[in-house]
Amino acid sequence: MAIYTLPELPYDYAALEPVINPQIIELHHDKHHAAYVKGANDTLEQLDEARDKGSWGAINGLQKSLAFHLSGHVLHSIYWHNMTGDNGGGEPLAADGVGDLADAITESFGSFAGFKAQLTKAAATTQGSGWGVLAYEPLSGRLIVEQIYDHQGNVGQGSVPVLVFDAWEHAFYLQYRNQKVDFIEAMWRVVNWQDVASRYTAAKERDDVLLLAP
Repeated sequence: MAIYTLPELPYDYAALEPVINPQIIELHHDKHHAAYVKGANDTLEQLDEARDKGSWGAINGLQKSLAFHLSGHVLHSIYWHNMTGDNGGGEPLAADGVGDLADAITESFGSFAGFKAQLTKAAATTQGSGWGVLAYEPLSGRLIVEQIYDHQGNVGQGSVPVLVFDAWEHAFYLQYRNQKVDFIEAMWRVVNWQDVASRYTAAKERDDVLLLAP
């Protein structure tokens, strides 16, 4: 039985036009995201078999495979909900009910402009495949920007992603060709701040799960 399943999109394929065209959304969700779900499930089955047989020759590769595919599934599941074609973009404002997030961004980065510039650069300059991520870091109680390689590398332990920008070529190449920075700049027009704010609130409420000592 599959442990992980591909989530439904919260909108139709054309909902994010003109920022992301329907063909990209369809391929990205139905093919690429689905492949990460399948990869995670397949790897769990292979680990089950390895335990049954006591055969650990492939353990390093299997552990890397699980981290890669599971992290890809998690990040994409956040990604779809981080975007909206209905009144998305701009910046989080108290008038829109997301004042706590707006205050946290200002406290953590000095200003929304500073935060936007940092996340844009982090996403646009990721070497090869990866993500730019705004994450809640529970030790400091602050927001941080992370530059993630592939899906799982270069991540602070315990940080919780609340806003993710996919900088893999499959997220933009059909429409933006090799202009990754243009895609990242366009992404700001569809950010769903309501979703980001709810993730930030949830992360803060469970910040005691990271135990450094008994």
